[in-house]
Amino acid sequence: MYVASSSKSGLALHSRPELWFRLHVVEGAHKHFSILRFYSTVLIKDFVDTINKSLIMESINHQVPLVTESPNIPKRYAEVSRKTRETEIQVSILVDGTGFSEIRTGLPFMDHMLTLTASHGLLDLKVHARGDVEVDYHHTLEDTGICLGQALKQALGDCRGIVRYGHAVVPMDETLVSVTLDVSNRSYLAFNLAPVQGAYMDFDVQVIKEFMRAFAFNGGLTLHVNLLYGENTHHIYEACFKALGRALRQAASFDDRNPGIPSTKGVL
Repeated sequence: MYVASSSKSGLALHSRPELWFRLHVVEGAHKHFSILRFYSTVLIKDFVDTINKSLIMESINHQVPLVTESPNIPKRYAEVSRKTRETEIQVSILVDGTGFSEIRTGLPFMDHMLTLTASHGLLDLKVHARGDVEVDYHHTLEDTGICLGQALKQALGDCRGIVRYGHAVVPMDETLVSVTLDVSNRSYLAFNLAPVQGAYMDFDVQVIKEFMRAFAFNGGLTLHVNLLYGENTHHIYEACFKALGRALRQAASFDDRNPGIPSTKGVL
């Protein structure tokens, strides 16, 4: 019975080759593929688990930081302090900032002006100043300009890759002010704002020229400030400090076409 049954089965398979192909080839291949897929899944899972454990351990040991800063973008930041018998100043600046500022000079009008410069220049700027304002504002503003200029110069370093020149013309109502500067390491100030006789809201705006002079000479800047026209004192100086921020932002920006020192001499 068994032989006859086998014989009949064999005859049936030989008479229907598609059954033989399905039984021996298709089902056999499916069986082997399922086994291969199972072991491949196991091996891949083990491999991924091993890699993840390795990365976690290395991160914990601070050998492979999970997030790294681009080595091509230096952090242009500096802090400067100055203490004399007349003033005590602390300044910090991040050139590639967001416009954040914390300004405390003891002179609300100047706080407002420097806040404008930081905002329009996208500088992260902190200025804490104490001075003998009961005498006058000259010492405080001059020393603030000294520290801000020194901090900017330190933050920019050798000025490699920057645009170097900056120019901004800023209107405010009836007023138009231009600021043009060169990060040249050749200090110069041309300051042509209409002189104001006496104090403006208890603030002697004439000492702003001394601030600009100290800033330019300690920052290595050639700085030109010009009033094209205008009448209102507040508008004139607000446009001035806004234009200063925008000119600094342009000059300190990186030049994608020239990664070197922006001078034919090779040094600034």
